[in-house]
Amino acid sequence: MELLAKSKACELYATMLRIRKFEERVRQLYADGEIPGSIHLYIGEEATAAGICGALEKGDFITSTHRGHGHCIAKGGKMDYMMAELFGRRTGYCKGKGGSMHIADLDIGILGANGIVGGGIPIAVGAALGNKYKRSRAATVAFFGDGATNIGPFHEACNLAAVWKLPVIFVCENNLYAQTTPIGEHQLTERLISRGAGYGIPCVSVDGNDVVRVYESAVEAVRRAREGGGPTFVECRTYRWRGHWEGDPEPYRTREEVAEWRRRCPIQAFTRYVSEQRILSKGALEKIDREIQIEIDRAVDFARKSAFPEPAEALEDIYTERA
Repeated sequence: MELLAKSKACELYATMLRIRKFEERVRQLYADGEIPGSIHLYIGEEATAAGICGALEKGDFITSTHRGHGHCIAKGGKMDYMMAELFGRRTGYCKGKGGSMHIADLDIGILGANGIVGGGIPIAVGAALGNKYKRSRAATVAFFGDGATNIGPFHEACNLAAVWKLPVIFVCENNLYAQTTPIGEHQLTERLISRGAGYGIPCVSVDGNDVVRVYESAVEAVRRAREGGGPTFVECRTYRWRGHWEGDPEPYRTREEVAEWRRRCPIQAFTRYVSEQRILSKGALEKIDREIQIEIDRAVDFARKSAFPEPAEALEDIYTERA
């Protein structure tokens, strides 16, 4: 394994830390009653979004999930617009109408988070088909969880992507639970790469908390997609520290299990790596930390000062005009 360039190391660290601090602040704001609706936090899984999106370009595409804040930040989403959306303000990405599970930014390739389990998978395959038809070099990533590998559209999408050699990367964030159901109770195999392999798709399973390994696997998958080699299935074994949703009593797992996974913190692991390899100094890491904290504070301030949508706007952006 080659050492990361300093610039890439800074990028990956900043992305993970930006996701962690954003989610921690959202958790507190939600607890304080400033954010309405339902929240599914990405804390603990930061290395997967950072590593995968670290191999993408602005012109590439992603589809996300109900636990999508990390994906959006990693692809370059603006945290002030994201925070405003969570606050239900008209300056948000979806004008305050979409909330946590429907953030999108087509200008930078974020085709949308999705409250339907696996709902983004066929959308990603459709985008990849369009890119192939247009002879574009763009790659598309579909993020989804272990539970989504059980649904029909996942299998249909894998089959079409394999047959047509589409430039799509299926990224399964295997956090061991489909909402509240342990993986061993909703499927007979815990080797999720076998599901991609069944369609003849090249597969790789990596430690989803090791951002370097995730990044390396993504670089290879993106290269294959751009060169016409077709899809890749990447399983990232990871874990969410919080419940399925904020307020989840979590009767389905033990405190000991959560504590064990917290000891595998992806940010702490990467901090040790860059320090031991003398890629980034303690001072450089602290500087990134301070800058991101300022970004988060500004995003919250932006959201608080933004106006709510007017009642008359309720039906705007809902229907399309007939041509």
